Amino acid sequence: MNDEAKESTAGPDALTIGRRVRHFRKAAGLTLTDLGQRVSRAPSQISAIESGRREPTISMLQALATALDVSAEDLLDPTPVDHRAALEIQAERAQASALYSSLRLPRVRTKALPTDALEAIVGLQRELQTMAETRAATPEEARRANRDLRERMSRAHNYFGDLEDLAAELLAVVDYRDGPLSQRQAAGIASHLGFDLHYVADVPASTRSVTDLRGKRIYLPNSGMGGHDPRSTMLAALAPMILGQEKPRDYAEFLRQRVQVNYLAAALRLPESAAASLLKEAKKNRRISIEELRDHFGTTYETAAHRFTNLATEHLGLRVHFMKVQTSGAIHKVYSNDGLPFPTDPLGAVEGQYACKRFTSRQVFKVADRFSPYYQYTDTPVGTYWCTARVLPEDSDFAVSVGVPFNEVRWFEGRETPIRSQSRCPDPSCCRAAPAELEATWGTQSWPQAKMHASLLAAVPPGAFPGVDPTEVYEFLERHAED
Repeated sequence: MNDEAKESTAGPDALTIGRRVRHFRKAAGLTLTDLGQRVSRAPSQISAIESGRREPTISMLQALATALDVSAEDLLDPTPVDHRAALEIQAERAQASALYSSLRLPRVRTKALPTDALEAIVGLQRELQTMAETRAATPEEARRANRDLRERMSRAHNYFGDLEDLAAELLAVVDYRDGPLSQRQAAGIASHLGFDLHYVADVPASTRSVTDLRGKRIYLPNSGMGGHDPRSTMLAALAPMILGQEKPRDYAEFLRQRVQVNYLAAALRLPESAAASLLKEAKKNRRISIEELRDHFGTTYETAAHRFTNLATEHLGLRVHFMKVQTSGAIHKVYSNDGLPFPTDPLGAVEGQYACKRFTSRQVFKVADRFSPYYQYTDTPVGTYWCTARVLPEDSDFAVSVGVPFNEVRWFEGRETPIRSQSRCPDPSCCRAAPAELEATWGTQSWPQAKMHASLLAAVPPGAFPGVDPTEVYEFLERHAED
């Protein structure tokens, strides 16, 4: 939608009404004095209406319509009468904004400006607004958005019934019953929605997939998906179309959309009815296992662990937590409704903070056996938690852990583990501060050279889809448009 079209959806206001009054007055060959005489008003009052400084009453609006030989609906139509009027309206609205006022710049009389000068001013105002919005997407705003989204998910117990219903409707179309969603069934969902799948070798490096909305095509890589299951990648590409998403306006909306997309894709890979039935039976037999969930539906461990958190509270009555942690200890993803104490920054954000070295998600990196599940109890200042964790085979830089409070461990495989750890975090003496003897020896005698992380330079990449190079995407679509 272009800027002039946006004006037409904003609804009538004093500014748009005034511009239409002026348009019809000039079209009728009337001066301000002529029109004022017809409606018994001074020329200055008509000028105030035309400039948008005064909103006409209903009776005055009807009188003006009669005097101009048009209908009241003609004057109330919010659509700019022409390109020039649209420019004037945009410029006037920009000058009335808080952003423009904060700059302490003089107001310009748009009526007196040549059209090319007005176009330049409107363009500059638009870019100024864009720059202000981009600057607002600071690391602080990103952390607030992450915190707010995490809190919302926790309140909902990470379960969203409307997305489960959408997934169930689509699965019924392809006659899904149980077990892994086949590639044929996944492609059937795409076909049902009117999309063709194209597997190509030159998908842009900054993307997992590209959707051509005009041609109803989804382009997917034909190899090297970096550990991502091709079914999940394809379903994630379809999800925004199913959900009717539009380009995100800010980082918070981008995060919300990404959560919805990942949730829907997982609900299609591990359908609620089948997964909940399997988990209820496993709870009855006291053998809940993320590995069993993974193997039954043919997904990755991370997807199975995520999906478990969607269903655990809603269907099993269990409080749970989930954590994805880098080898460095930095928390990449997190979810909890069981009270496990996560490290937070002053804004309450968890992502990017460092998990306690005693947590299961970090201890698992020390285990030589990467094929067997790792189980551990951890005593914390707020109670004891049991967790199971794995280093991801598709990306060994990350580990995923899922856990529950001590009094709910009786339903899980691995509850007999003798491994126990103690975390005193956020007390710095737990694992953050160096031992006193090492600090005394090396505290003033060392100078490490830190790695420069990209996040230090651009914590939130710009653009509607952070990290995606739009030029690469558009050039890619151009190459394939005529295929």
